[in-house]
Amino acid sequence: MATPTIIVVEDENSLRSDMVEYLVGCGFDTVGARNGAEMDRLLSQRSASIIVLDVNLPDEDGFKIASRLRDGHGVGIIMVTARGTTVDRVVGLEIGADAYLVKPVELRELEAQVKSLLRRLNERATDSAASPPSAPETNGETDEPRWTLDPTEWSLTSPVGVRISLTSMEMKLTSLLAGQARKPATRDQISQALYNRRWNPEDRSIDTVVGRLRHKVEAAIGGAAPLKSVHGVGYVFSAPVRVLGGG
Repeated sequence: MATPTIIVVEDENSLRSDMVEYLVGCGFDTVGARNGAEMDRLLSQRSASIIVLDVNLPDEDGFKIASRLRDGHGVGIIMVTARGTTVDRVVGLEIGADAYLVKPVELRELEAQVKSLLRRLNERATDSAASPPSAPETNGETDEPRWTLDPTEWSLTSPVGVRISLTSMEMKLTSLLAGQARKPATRDQISQALYNRRWNPEDRSIDTVVGRLRHKVEAAIGGAAPLKSVHGVGYVFSAPVRVLGGG
């Protein structure tokens, strides 16, 4: 099995060198890039399993890079920043980062995050390749096919077996909606579940998370996602869904 490739995108030379050297010492094929353009050149020459991505980069910041990586590549994303505010962390997770580290980075923590993320990515890929599409499931009360939410694998599977990997924020949102038994979750409920705070009507972050999840599901299944807006209330998962481990 090929050694996973990791790209460290960091404009601070000493920190980039330290992270690359440490991860190479851990047995990972690791290369460094000073900015998004260098990262793009590396990705044009090789595939990568994980991108370790600094937020404060010249020209194109880490949030923008993470957004386009999530749309066009199947890589894991670990964001690194000197800023440790809740807002920055929330933005990173909404964009689709799988983990978020604050400088000064403890290299052993970086190693642990990389290993954990690789394990999760490998398990998802193995399960997706080994599991044939399943027949539509039904429950005792309806003939409608059911979706399946797996909290352990952070994945949502369509009734015909299309598996969709979820980010942390997407998993929290889907878990909340799945537990509502096709009843709408209010924006305040969603805000509490995602951010542990009451909903601010001027805050559009909920719509951002919902929009990205809807786009991801529709791209995967080639049809409309069962994620609907309920005017004046919030959002609802409009199809039957089974949560694994939930009884």
